[in-house]
Amino acid sequence: MGFRVIKTAAATLLSVLVASAVGIPNAQSAGLLAILGVEVTLKRSFRTITARFLASLVGLFFGCILFWLLGFHYWVLGLYVLVGFPMIVKSGYKEGIVTSSVIVFRVFGQAELSLHVLLQQIELLAIGLGSAGLVNLIYMPQTGGVIYGIRKEVDRYFSVIFTQMARTLRDPSYIWDGKELIDADNTVQRGLTAATREMENHVIHPDEAWNVYFYMRKEQLESIQSMMQLLSQVYRHLPHGEMVAELFDQLSGDVLAEEYTGRTEHLLDELTREFEEMDLPETREEFEVRSAILQLCRELALYLKIAKRHKIPVSYKPEKRLKIRNKA
Repeated sequence: MGFRVIKTAAATLLSVLVASAVGIPNAQSAGLLAILGVEVTLKRSFRTITARFLASLVGLFFGCILFWLLGFHYWVLGLYVLVGFPMIVKSGYKEGIVTSSVIVFRVFGQAELSLHVLLQQIELLAIGLGSAGLVNLIYMPQTGGVIYGIRKEVDRYFSVIFTQMARTLRDPSYIWDGKELIDADNTVQRGLTAATREMENHVIHPDEAWNVYFYMRKEQLESIQSMMQLLSQVYRHLPHGEMVAELFDQLSGDVLAEEYTGRTEHLLDELTREFEEMDLPETREEFEVRSAILQLCRELALYLKIAKRHKIPVSYKPEKRLKIRNKA
């Protein structure tokens, strides 16, 4: 049973009890309004409750005009749906169409237009949507630990990817299916969804650190895909490939570290200088392979720049959250 189901049940019961206590007829309608108001994040909850409340006021005003002019007939309800729904959508409160219908249908059911009836509907709105907002405010699950787990999963995929790239450079005949690339992309997307939800649960001071981290990984995945295209052009084993393979071995370990070590960047700078001092290729085949390896190094440098540009990914510990410097 999900936490949202539990919150919905609590909000429904609370709203029905309160509505019944204040003497509102058909108090169960408050429970329906509460069900419509429960959301998975605080920010979304406030936005949804506000939209539903305002949409209900718009619908109530329009519905009362129709009932006053045309009377309480079933075909008037059809006219309300035909004209009222587009009006609510144009007013920017699309989420509140169902809520407004509950209120207008209640007025139709009472077949009476009076200040008492109208205030009763507004009171019902306040109780139903207010109960949902209160339950949302009281409890929202802490997802920091879950997001931290997703982050570690992404890091492990990156480590395997770099290990496989090193193996391919040492043995161009080795065939890697690239499954970890797909898994890493899916996990990054899960992380972005969870990070957005976590940020929406902190309305006053939202923490964007998790979003920064997963967007960084998403950008780095694009860089890795470019590396894979260049790696496919290394069809012959050369000492240069062996040297670059050592860089990826180093990176496969650095990516699991809690902080940006800079070791791979330092090794890459040294290797670049060493390449510049080497003799030129003697054959076309060697030229093509060495060119692909050189471009691979340049793409690796871009990958590392992405890591350095984002300074505040986060780490999570059960007892506290710590901000750290960026990882490789």
